[in-house]
Amino acid sequence: MVEQTLKEKTAKGLFWGGLNGGIQQILNVVFGVFLARLLSPVDYGLVGMLGIFMGIATVLFDSGFGLALINRKEIRHDDYNSVFWFSLSVGLICYVILFFSAPLIAIFFDRPELESLSRVLFLWFLIGSTTVAPNALMLKKMMFKERAKIDICAMIVSGVVGVILAFKGFAYWGIVVQTVTNSLVGATLRWYYVPWHPNLTFKVTPLKEMYTFGVKVFFTNIFTQINANVFSVLLGRFYRPEQVGYYTQGNKWMNMGYSFIWNMIGGVSLPVLTEVASDVERQQKVFRKILRFVSFVSFPSMLGLAFVAPELIVIGVSDKWLPCVPVMQLLCVWGAVAPIANLYSHVLLSHGKSDLYLYNTVALGVLQLLIIISVLSLGIYYMVLAFVIVNILWLLVWHYFVAKQIQIRLVDVFKDIFPFFLLSVGALGICDVLIQFLSVNNLYQLFILKILIVFVLYINMLYFLDVIIFKEILSLFKGRLINR
Repeated sequence: MVEQTLKEKTAKGLFWGGLNGGIQQILNVVFGVFLARLLSPVDYGLVGMLGIFMGIATVLFDSGFGLALINRKEIRHDDYNSVFWFSLSVGLICYVILFFSAPLIAIFFDRPELESLSRVLFLWFLIGSTTVAPNALMLKKMMFKERAKIDICAMIVSGVVGVILAFKGFAYWGIVVQTVTNSLVGATLRWYYVPWHPNLTFKVTPLKEMYTFGVKVFFTNIFTQINANVFSVLLGRFYRPEQVGYYTQGNKWMNMGYSFIWNMIGGVSLPVLTEVASDVERQQKVFRKILRFVSFVSFPSMLGLAFVAPELIVIGVSDKWLPCVPVMQLLCVWGAVAPIANLYSHVLLSHGKSDLYLYNTVALGVLQLLIIISVLSLGIYYMVLAFVIVNILWLLVWHYFVAKQIQIRLVDVFKDIFPFFLLSVGALGICDVLIQFLSVNNLYQLFILKILIVFVLYINMLYFLDVIIFKEILSLFKGRLINR
């Protein structure tokens, strides 16, 4: 009965995560196309420069307590309540500090407009600080359907607002107000759906109980945000805003694909792995099954996105954004394997090994920063290339520590992921040869043909090779659709 319950939870999570991610990315494409055509690389570059401040502030008000709540076996009202008031207090303090630091930020980047822009944009994390506790509750209770409704609704409302402002000539303010609106709508709906509300009683004891786990996650997330935004900072400081804009645009399109995959899996993997953490053999089986599913989706999606990037950018946002294509393609390579790294980290967190999570992330961040700085003079392409290579090779380090927890061999991991990599590359290679043979000149026809040929080739390869995970996924989603 327990096993069946776990399967049902996993199936539900994958179904709603996939549906949520799919609809979100469609909306992202629609709104992204409008905004990119209406706005300039400079507009995106200005907002991109502030990414690191928003990321770090988000980590501060969460402080690792969100994951700590999910990782706890038994949760009381006081646990959620204490995390809520702590997060709100830190979010308010961060906003006040950054509000008065806005002139310094503008001076650092030598862009006076960043002073007023940052003060409005930073409202995003002030609003977000109210959602740490409800987010944790929704993940703990696996409220995937409700999360899907919230995310989709927030994206629709904020996207419409952003497009209208951009169309009216408000430039980068369209992106800023869109971001804040998304946070506001999302926070409002979360409080509508969660079956819990805070009271005015604040207790320090729950925070102390979660501190050991949470503080390591906190420092880990700080380094993660620094790593994620290092390009925006370095480019904003040493290159023109247009270069930041090209990177931001390329990274944005890559993240659309990556977010679809990880939104489907990320909300499921940690709760499920935590639930089976006491049984090493069982957790290993669950991990390998999720790993195969990740590989089945990630490799064809992200490598395929890199394959159609030139056509996608020109058709979607016009040829003024073509300089972002090489960067986008490199980032897509990393996006194909990034979910695997995340899955490794979830295994460590499910065992309470937030210290290993921290040490790995810090070491990776330091190494990554040193290598990127060493190639700074060579340009953004080589900076991103160095980033991708370092992060892919670091998967071996992640595996080393995970193997100690669940006794999984590296050769088994390769057996789980490599076939999907080979099938994806094979489908892309065959498609490229066919496209050249057909000599298609129309950009729209070329874009559609690439997608259709790769899709048909990949699916047929899976079918004729009798890949088990493919059949299981078909049965899973058929079952979900029939039962609806």
